[in-house]
Amino acid sequence: MKAYGRFIARGEIYEGYFTFSSRMLNFDGLEFPVHAVRFLAPVQPSKIVCVGLNYVDHARELKMELPKEPVIFMKPSTSIIGHEDIIELPKQSNRVDYEGELGVVIGKKCRNASREEAYEYIMGYTCFNDVTARDLQQKDGQWTRSKSFDTFAPIGPYVVSISPSNLKIETRLNGKTVQSSTTSNLIFDVAGLVEFISSIMTLKKYDVIATGTPAGVGRLKSGDVVEVEIEKIGILRNYVR
Repeated sequence: MKAYGRFIARGEIYEGYFTFSSRMLNFDGLEFPVHAVRFLAPVQPSKIVCVGLNYVDHARELKMELPKEPVIFMKPSTSIIGHEDIIELPKQSNRVDYEGELGVVIGKKCRNASREEAYEYIMGYTCFNDVTARDLQQKDGQWTRSKSFDTFAPIGPYVVSISPSNLKIETRLNGKTVQSSTTSNLIFDVAGLVEFISSIMTLKKYDVIATGTPAGVGRLKSGDVVEVEIEKIGILRNYVR
């Protein structure tokens, strides 16, 4: 499998494209046992643009009408953590939720892209967890504080170039499946999101679009292990403290 990412092996940080199997990772002629590699957040974006209410099943769960156009908000780059890093529960919140999502990683500067051009600007796809302080979201009436705490944007473990159509997406909490859907249930697909967002703001290389979460959002507690798995990409695992 070929992927792009950042990782630590033998005390050094490596970044770029690599190939790997279940046992070995090959980077520019160097080989590392996969069990000895620590994956970092695969990219360091200038911004993370997130999409709210973008799965048909999630809208039905909330008994809400489908939106006419994407509802977007942003997370700061300081909220990013990588695979197997710790999600920290902030003292300001009594209810923090997981939201497993497909992440779209932009590959080059993008402004006013059409649907037809959209995929030319995409580097690949990764797993994303839009961690949310749900009580603060409801209290504030807008989403900035609830979405922006440090560690609230787990991403990874790497970026893969595949078709984003009809990929199975699951979230597991302590081994139990709590979200299960496919990207065919997206209300606004990847190309449409790139077109819409790039008509508003310039997307830079490594910027991330988090495409929304399916039904089954729920609470995180200290000691939990949360995993977001997307077909043909991999598993993003994080610990909660």
